[in-house]
Amino acid sequence: MQLENLLVFSATVLPLICTPGPDIMFVASQGLSAGKKAALRANAGIISGYCLHGILGALGVTAIVATSPILFEAMRWVGVVYLIYLAVQMFRSAMRPGKIILSSSPAKTLLTKGFLTSFLNPKGLLVYFAILPNFIIADDNYTLQSIILSVTFISTCALIYGLIGVIIANMGQKGSFSDRRRRWVEGIAAGLLCLAAGHLAKN
Repeated sequence: MQLENLLVFSATVLPLICTPGPDIMFVASQGLSAGKKAALRANAGIISGYCLHGILGALGVTAIVATSPILFEAMRWVGVVYLIYLAVQMFRSAMRPGKIILSSSPAKTLLTKGFLTSFLNPKGLLVYFAILPNFIIADDNYTLQSIILSVTFISTCALIYGLIGVIIANMGQKGSFSDRRRRWVEGIAAGLLCLAAGHLAKN
């Protein structure tokens, strides 16, 4: 694969990656409410969802979902409902006074939530269906090119989402929270998830 082609692809997907959406909102909400480790675990879950998107794209499943209005819409609305569910859970926690806990979710749970958040966002599939194929050179090895482009996209997501999560976590300073501040922060984090659900619903 030509370096120039790879750089153009990176420049094309970078604005999409940086645009606030369900994935960024989820990582940010976890960093704000539970600290750096939670943000990084949530990010790892998000990336695992993208990895599965890449595998499905290579198998051709992406094209089937993206070209089927019923499957695409069903997947999108399941994602919306899931994000609203997470927001409600966080709102309920914010309404309850109690002892501050740095991370209320086990690592496995955060990984699973992150995975579902990205996997149920059909826009991720469209990267592999509508954008990535345009950067495949016909005369070269298709599989190898697809892998290189997927790795580029996923690693960029991991870096940017991870940085955002750590920055938000540092801003939150969870360790110094009073119970009242903890409840405010969890309420704001829940609001971020609601915004993520709204963003997914309107697209």
